[in-house]
Amino acid sequence: MLMLGYVWEVSSFIMVFCGAFVFICGYKHLLNTLLSLEFMMLGIFWSMSCYISSIGVEGYFVLFFLLLVACEGALGLSLLVSIVRTHGNDCLWSFSVLSC
Repeated sequence: MLMLGYVWEVSSFIMVFCGAFVFICGYKHLLNTLLSLEFMMLGIFWSMSCYISSIGVEGYFVLFFLLLVACEGALGLSLLVSIVRTHGNDCLWSFSVLSC
């Protein structure tokens, strides 16, 4: 049982590091960065869920974290839609502080 929990924890940390790698290296499009952030949050959620279930306490903090992740996803998607409507694309290289 202990080994299975260890595998789940390692898989969640791999998810977080893969999401961070894509966030750092694949920053050309806003949609890619938002998806990598969501993937990192999914890994953190998985890690917290495994930890909370292993110590046997209530999972209210995990639900609150999931609520914040859903709000972050909705805000990111609305930002993406507004940027695509105003600029015509989601390429991060086309944005400029001077054009705002």
